[in-house]
Amino acid sequence: MDRFLVKRALGGLVGKREQEQTGAGPAELGEDEESTRKRPRRETPGNGADVAGLSWQRIRSEGLDCDYTVLFGKAEADEIFRELEQEVEYFTGALAKVQVFGKWHSVPRKQATYGDAGLTYTFSGLTLSPKPWIPVLERVRDRVSLVTGQTFNFVLVNRYKDGCDHIGEHRDDERELAPGSPIASVSFGACRDFFFRHRDARGRSPSRRLEGVRLPLAHGSLLMMNPPTNSHWYHSLPVRKKVLAPRVNLTFRRILPTRK
Repeated sequence: MDRFLVKRALGGLVGKREQEQTGAGPAELGEDEESTRKRPRRETPGNGADVAGLSWQRIRSEGLDCDYTVLFGKAEADEIFRELEQEVEYFTGALAKVQVFGKWHSVPRKQATYGDAGLTYTFSGLTLSPKPWIPVLERVRDRVSLVTGQTFNFVLVNRYKDGCDHIGEHRDDERELAPGSPIASVSFGACRDFFFRHRDARGRSPSRRLEGVRLPLAHGSLLMMNPPTNSHWYHSLPVRKKVLAPRVNLTFRRILPTRK
């Protein structure tokens, strides 16, 4: 596994400058993420958002720029997960299929899109107009915006019923995405392994030998995929047959308005 830097950030990404650790060498995220998860999280009254209490991990490699934190405490994450299970309306029929190398296949997960009016988003051979925002998605979106200072007008929802549901290697590089904008990935439910692989290290005869990066995405966690990550790295959620519980992932994006 590639060795990459994990740096602590004091507070959120807004209004506070990250400080370098001194005397600490590179660490693999798996070990550091586990220790972070065990650290008690402070809660505040009201909406429960404690921006200053978040502990961020910086994930860096060649062309890879991501930030990771546990955004929601367990009780709030459980509540949001229940609401997502009750309220999200997933695609059916032709919209539940994906085009791969010119052939249509059933998607090995459930999908839905929500967002602002007037947007369209094309991926896997489908052009979709999002459904209007629902309160639970607005709640998560607004929390992400609060701690990152970023705004989003669209979300792709993926539901994995268990460890057999998955998504293959891909890049989120659709032309509708606003240039230079990050993608915010928020996870609820079962913890699943998330993999990054450099574009030059793919295939049976890769042009370069660059190790992949593995990141377990915890219940209530936020992963910020910042530019230029999606230009250089593919990501995937592979099969994990031992995982029996469901997972819902929300990827918030900033989409360019449809030209008339």
